Amino acid sequence: MSNMEINKVLAQMRTMSTQLEAPITQPVEEGTSNFSEILGDAVKGVSDKQMAASAMATDFQTGATDASVAEVMVSMQKASLSFQAMTEVRNKLVTAYQEIMNMPI
Repeated sequence: MSNMEINKVLAQMRTMSTQLEAPITQPVEEGTSNFSEILGDAVKGVSDKQMAASAMATDFQTGATDASVAEVMVSMQKASLSFQAMTEVRNKLVTAYQEIMNMPI
């Protein structure tokens, strides 16, 4: 792998790191989306990332693409991180639900 490709991967990793550190704030308009739509879109996005990473890995293994090992690994790591984040959100939702259900009336 050339020095140029390594620098490109490092730059991508730095960009992703700063994106993870910055809080994500999006203005929400009243009545435009409900919780189930947002959650469904998030799950679909994670699924799409995993399928794209899997397809990229398969294409790399068969030689059908000119993507480098670094690009394939970055794609797989993005899919893994998005799945872990979704799992953490699910765990927090379950914990919040259990706390609400255990509250005395």
